[in-house]
Amino acid sequence: MSTLTATKILTHRINRIEVSATMAITAEALRLKASGVNLADFGAGEPHFETPRHIKDAAIDAINKGFTRYTAVSGVPEVRKAICARHKADFGTDYAPDECVFTTGGKLALFNAIQVLVDHGDEVILPVPYWVSFKDIIQYAGGVVKYVESAESENFRVTAQMIEAAMTDKTKAIILNSPSNPSGAVMAAADLEAIVRLAHERGVYVLLDETYVYLDFQGTPVSGASFTDCKEHVVVLGSFSKTYAMTGWRAGFALGPKPVIAAMSKLQSQSTSSATSFIQQASIVAMTASQDCVSEMRANYIELRDRLLEGFKTIPGITCTVPQGAFYVYPNVSAFFGRGGIRSASDVAARLLSEAHVVAVPGEAFGTTEHIRLSYAVSADVIDEGVKRMREWFGAL
Repeated sequence: MSTLTATKILTHRINRIEVSATMAITAEALRLKASGVNLADFGAGEPHFETPRHIKDAAIDAINKGFTRYTAVSGVPEVRKAICARHKADFGTDYAPDECVFTTGGKLALFNAIQVLVDHGDEVILPVPYWVSFKDIIQYAGGVVKYVESAESENFRVTAQMIEAAMTDKTKAIILNSPSNPSGAVMAAADLEAIVRLAHERGVYVLLDETYVYLDFQGTPVSGASFTDCKEHVVVLGSFSKTYAMTGWRAGFALGPKPVIAAMSKLQSQSTSSATSFIQQASIVAMTASQDCVSEMRANYIELRDRLLEGFKTIPGITCTVPQGAFYVYPNVSAFFGRGGIRSASDVAARLLSEAHVVAVPGEAFGTTEHIRLSYAVSADVIDEGVKRMREWFGAL
């Protein structure tokens, strides 16, 4: 089938989006691995830890007890109560089970929230750099992305003043992701509160991507939903993937106003229906058991971050902000543009992969042109080998 023919057959909405850049990089890395290439893989945003044993055991126990049937679309009452209780304990929020929906991964929570809130022509404010899927999911819904550029020199800070300058009478929502994928930047509590209050006053929804909220290296994590008098215009998008090393389990959730959650559940009833039953049971245990595993993983990420940043110091030309959360670094590689045929961050990432066998994601996928993203959710040995390969490759340009 020709490209022209396919374009005519396929809908406008599917042609408005692209394949996830991180998934494309992962696919190419898997292809090289399958052919026997040894890679220093910093590409995928996935914990290197195993899912904690007690969470695995909970899923196995649920299966053995026959808990393998459909559940209510929005999840069993127990998992929604556990989500509300966990969020209240950690952030002082006050959500009820009918203000919660359990989803097949955090990305589905985001997708469904945008589908029920954003109509054709609605504007969604998106700080740059941004996670790759935000832009495409907005565009799939027919929304218009309004980018807000943040400055590397200010550690990619996003303020209420920046958001307000981008607002128009068509603004429907603002997406905030803190800690950030890809930069690892963490929003200050004052900035977060100011944006949430601004949005509430304007009747604009704030979509809080809290995928990495428990991987905040600065102390007590903060949720934009903590400002409970603004609850009417806040939707929390959560995930178990990074917090509990449950990426393949596809467990996520949303918390928000009853009408929004009801609409998301209605949409889910016509798409995925309920999430996997025994994964809901495992998620209950993840939230209600000791959270020591989360603290231990977070401490290890800090050690790995520092190891990689020290490695960058041995590569003249690379500069990098210090991530305050998540498990990514976002180094600036523009000093190498013009050397050895390198013209862009995409060139750097492509040639690192093909020539140095180092996997990184180009910054263009996240809305910037001078950076690459590396995940340090890997072993210390991978970091050391990757730094060695990068030092040799960059040094030879």
